[in-house]
Amino acid sequence: MFQNPRLYVVIIGCGRFGSYIANRLSRDGHGMVVIDSRSEAFENLSSAFSGFLIEGDATELEILKRAKIDKADVVVAAVSDDNTNLMVSQIAKKVFHVPRVIARVSKPEREPVYHDLGIDALCPTTLFGDLVGDLILEQSTVSTGEREEP
Repeated sequence: MFQNPRLYVVIIGCGRFGSYIANRLSRDGHGMVVIDSRSEAFENLSSAFSGFLIEGDATELEILKRAKIDKADVVVAAVSDDNTNLMVSQIAKKVFHVPRVIARVSKPEREPVYHDLGIDALCPTTLFGDLVGDLILEQSTVSTGEREEP
């Protein structure tokens, strides 16, 4: 069976989104550092989480250096603030030359900005909206056009 090589990932933000990713990648055996400005955010991680934790502001270069971001295969910017995610993503890409940078984006209209900068943008609104739209369209092509009475 094909197995992915072990990756080194830096995750910025340990809320629901960041902790989910961290727990999943840890479970799959990848190495990582999770950065969050609030120590209580780390409580979102499972007891089996095997990565490192850094409490601090990820917009500060010293914090990113402590996380060894220059060695990262992937950086995930997962805080709830689009501006912070954009700033950290640009620093990871331009200053530390991280090969793959993925950012959470709250506002769908901001996605093109990230893509233009070479950053993979994931917008929960767009992703979920597209899935729901696809389900609706899929269901409409399956129906015969006539409704059955309950």
